[in-house]
Amino acid sequence: MNKNEKARLYKKDDLLTVEITDIGNDGEGIGKIDGYTLFIKDAVIGDKVKAKIMKAKKNYAYAHLEEVITPSKDRVKPRCPIARQCGGCQIQNMSYESQLKFKQSKVRNNIVRLGGFDEKEIDSIMEPIIGMDDPFKYRNKAQFPVGKDKNGKVVTGFYAGHSHNIIPNTDCIIGVPDNKEILEIIIAHMEKNHIEPYDEVTGKGLVRHILIRKGFVSGQLMVCLVINYKNKNNTESIYIKNQDELISKLSSIDGITSISVSINIEKTNVIMGTEIHTIWGQDTIKDTLCGLEFNISPLSFYQVNPVQTEKLYGQAIEYAGLTGNETVWDLYCGIGTITLSMSKKAKQVYGVEIIPQAIDDANDNAARNNISNAKFYVGKAEEVLPDFYEKESEKDSSSNALHPDVIVVDPPRKGCDQMCLDTMLKMAPNRIVYVSCDSATLARDLRILCDGGYKLEHVRPCDMFPMSVHVETVVLLSQQKPDDHIEIEINLDEIDATSAESKATYKEIEEWVQENYGFHVTNLNIAQVKQKHGIIERENYNKPKSENSRQPGCPEEKVKAIEEALKHFQMI
Repeated sequence: MNKNEKARLYKKDDLLTVEITDIGNDGEGIGKIDGYTLFIKDAVIGDKVKAKIMKAKKNYAYAHLEEVITPSKDRVKPRCPIARQCGGCQIQNMSYESQLKFKQSKVRNNIVRLGGFDEKEIDSIMEPIIGMDDPFKYRNKAQFPVGKDKNGKVVTGFYAGHSHNIIPNTDCIIGVPDNKEILEIIIAHMEKNHIEPYDEVTGKGLVRHILIRKGFVSGQLMVCLVINYKNKNNTESIYIKNQDELISKLSSIDGITSISVSINIEKTNVIMGTEIHTIWGQDTIKDTLCGLEFNISPLSFYQVNPVQTEKLYGQAIEYAGLTGNETVWDLYCGIGTITLSMSKKAKQVYGVEIIPQAIDDANDNAARNNISNAKFYVGKAEEVLPDFYEKESEKDSSSNALHPDVIVVDPPRKGCDQMCLDTMLKMAPNRIVYVSCDSATLARDLRILCDGGYKLEHVRPCDMFPMSVHVETVVLLSQQKPDDHIEIEINLDEIDATSAESKATYKEIEEWVQENYGFHVTNLNIAQVKQKHGIIERENYNKPKSENSRQPGCPEEKVKAIEEALKHFQMI
């Protein structure tokens, strides 16, 4: 019986004993029996386990961990009693040292496998992951779904993995201790006043989620109740039964600064509604990050781990190589945390963000910190940047804003939009600093940027979310240029004076392309196209400086534009 025949024998509910030899991207343990792969949640590399098959496929199966026969040296007892049921902390049963190794490897492997980069190249530029001294109680923000248990009692907590079943919890070990008191007050008020939680199936009920944010430096707390509220003629701003009583109890908690409601009547998985009403206190809370004071609203993007954020942004600023003379674009800027942090070391910074309220906060934050060299734009980066580029090109093609020294991107998990990447390549900054929360889309975007004329210089993961499988990464890319000096041997007898007079300089070709096509090309782009057509100043002109270097390719649109320029100057 061969391996494939054996594999077909495995079916649902089979109980198997297996050694865990690898780990998946979602933190699941991976083991094999006769070439048949088992994915087992909560299993750790080095474990010997019994697992029951839950879903069997031809060559692999998902299995439930039934028993740890021999524990791995990397296995630890989770601090949280509901760690296995809750979907938040996927790898809490791994030692923290092992978690960091897993994340370092995850980033490295995604860049190599998905980005198509050379292993030795990545290993030579990858720096050690930035870990935490204390990987617990680090989250300054939590969004708790509200529902009922099987006995009809109101509960808050977190969804079980891959479901919307709430696992009750008011005291998460990665959240702030203040959460417990706030949640218990709201639950008690709902029970006392017979206020129903939202039901996803029927669309009835009032309270959907509870958002809690805390400023780690300021100590200020924000509570926002997301509610299914449909009374559009509310003139008294009363959204919850006996609202004043609830406000009185919540506002007595030390640090409470803002209490609000967010109206969300849509049948959607999106938590927050766009309509926010402050029912007590201020609209925002304050916090300090990287030496700057920020205002944070319920809808603001603000990194949830302030301790690691300072380290992450510090690394990004170091990679940017700012001296005080640079022009910097920060795409997906949120409330301007990276933008304003870099403004202290740059000449001019620009930020782009899709959420108008976040840009309002960014402008307020700039004013609050007496920063005058920062300008912010509302909209999608993939729309704002191309539009800005086209308009500014018509005014002044040599503008520093069009050809910045540094572009910083910190996109959502889906990565950068193709149009945004294309415009970044047109703007041709000297350096690109890419901050990523998903190493798979990071790898894809790095491939595009490197094919467009950039080289990876540094890659460094940062553990922003201990106990989970998520990891942030900061990457430095630099624009590649040919050697500044060229050795040329000339035989004057072989020179055709007419054709020599018709040859254009690199600067003339670059300016012709800019004028006729509206984008920037580098000397390296021009050199590669010239070599393609047999125009070679010397044999080694287009070769990289070392044999092991990887030379970026020239994008097709730039090839066509340069070829037209060469025809214009009668060089081909």
